[in-house]
Amino acid sequence: MDTSVNSHAAPFAATAPTTVPAALRKLYFVRFAFAAVWAALLFATADTLGPVSVTLLVLYPLFDVAAAVVDLRAARADGGTAPVLLVNIAISSLTVIGIAVAATSGIPAVLRVWGAWAVLSGIVQLVAGALRRKLGGQWPMIVSGAISTLAGSSFFASAAGDDASLSNLAGYAFLGGVFFLASALRLGRARDGV
Repeated sequence: MDTSVNSHAAPFAATAPTTVPAALRKLYFVRFAFAAVWAALLFATADTLGPVSVTLLVLYPLFDVAAAVVDLRAARADGGTAPVLLVNIAISSLTVIGIAVAATSGIPAVLRVWGAWAVLSGIVQLVAGALRRKLGGQWPMIVSGAISTLAGSSFFASAAGDDASLSNLAGYAFLGGVFFLASALRLGRARDGV
């Protein structure tokens, strides 16, 4: 999921439709690495809402905004998914604020906000993957979007339980990262004509 988009955006920026898969492949590898590290850190701090866990919770959708901005540069060369990515940027930006506010109320409130975000961003990811099918390597993104929608519903439901925990968010993020890795590898195979 590279927070310094301006200094590192050039390798991801696409100038022609033929470079869109290469830009997406690089972005997907970065998103996998971020998700894996983030999940490990959150899992280690998931018992309470302390300064580290709250920072991580806010950082994840913030990184999603940054990644969507980088993705948008590639999408503009392609033209197909730019509107969907703009919706994703808006949803994730609102989520950053929502999680910061929810963290003051406890884990159940965070799970509700995260669950709503997972549902909405899952729908966006599903649509973006469907629009990009012709690029290849998008089936993992489509499946991931569908799973995100289901997982978001479960986060929302678990917020009402007595054992509300942040540890499921770590698993969710890691699984999402694995789907980004799978998509990056499939894009590489599509590029190489395999």
